Amino acid sequence: MTGAERREQLIQIGRALFAEKGFDGTSVEEIAASAKVSKPVVYEHFGGKEGIYAVVIDREMQRLLTLVTQALSASHALVKLERAALALLQYIEESNEGFRILVRDSHAASGTGTFASLLSDIASQVEDVLADEFKERGYDPKLAPMYAQMLVGMTALTGQWWLDVRKPRREEVAAHLVNLSWNGLTGLDPNPQLTAATRGLVLSPPPDTRTARPAERDAKEQDKARERDLKEQEKLQREQQKAREREQREREKARERELKDQEKLQREQEKAREREQREREKARERELKEQEKAQREQQKVLERQARRASKAGAPERADGS
Repeated sequence: MTGAERREQLIQIGRALFAEKGFDGTSVEEIAASAKVSKPVVYEHFGGKEGIYAVVIDREMQRLLTLVTQALSASHALVKLERAALALLQYIEESNEGFRILVRDSHAASGTGTFASLLSDIASQVEDVLADEFKERGYDPKLAPMYAQMLVGMTALTGQWWLDVRKPRREEVAAHLVNLSWNGLTGLDPNPQLTAATRGLVLSPPPDTRTARPAERDAKEQDKARERDLKEQEKLQREQQKAREREQREREKARERELKDQEKLQREQEKAREREQREREKARERELKEQEKAQREQQKVLERQARRASKAGAPERADGS
């Protein structure tokens, strides 16, 4: 092998071993034995397994980042999300060893390591997509970075799950991912709040058995707790009912506004038709006047011609008499 060919061989062997055993579980001896070379050859090209690992990580990160960047170059936000989700799943399907290497020592939710830094790079691109959508929908674009982390984290964790199960197919998984994220975005509440049943809730650990209350007091506490729960449920139901009524009123107002707009448009169209009719009538009147004027002028010309002809013929009739 040439030096370049040997180097590529060591990278591919190291990649397979890192995917199977991880960085710590892989040794230079195993890499050399798999390549059927001596350890000094590995050290000569890379200085140790760290050098091979760095090259593998850099290649995988660049490949995944390139795929996602290409996907985010679409014009419509929905298409960007679809293609980005599909790009990640395509990478997992076509380069499962590389994906295993990226996530093995850097879980998507860990916040540290190579995969986390890669997701951070992707999230920074998604921020721009979400910021534009937020502006169009009247939401605060300053919240885009937080929502970008949510969206990318959800997609990455789904990809890690799909890495092993591989069902359903990647297009279907991408469709479901976008279904959750996009349809959630289209109905996004610009000012979300917890329900009254949850606000201020502080969960307590179970009481120590050594200091447990007598059974009767426990029963009373349970009854009180049930009553509080019922009251909270009733309160929540009332709030939900009020919310539904507000939504109904808003829909009715929207319909009324729409009807008024339609009526206004119809009136304007009717006025426009009436103006056009008046203009056509005026044009016909002008045309008739022009025709009458032309006829009068023509009649005058004919009369002048007749008078000239009469004057020219008068002497001749006199001589003849």
